[in-house]
Amino acid sequence: MIWLIVSALFFAFGEFLSKKFALTPSLSYIILIVAIYALGTLSWLPAILQKNQLSIVGSIWSVLSLVATVSIGILIFGEKLNVAGIVGIIFAAIAIALLSIA
Repeated sequence: MIWLIVSALFFAFGEFLSKKFALTPSLSYIILIVAIYALGTLSWLPAILQKNQLSIVGSIWSVLSLVATVSIGILIFGEKLNVAGIVGIIFAAIAIALLSIA
């Protein structure tokens, strides 16, 4: 589970940098974004080796990265989340819990 969290955090940081790039484009952002996404992919590999179930590991990673990305949007960039989005995040948390016990 640790490797999944690390991978999702790298992905979320890549998303953060992507938003920064959208606000002020530069080549240095592109290079940094590619490097961060590469580290995220490399930290994914031990996670899939450990569990060896793509459906479960992939689903948990997707939800973790979604929650991290939404959190960055809300907390750092001041983006708003509507009621449907909040309900979706709640269901995502439930999905992580259910997938983790499988």
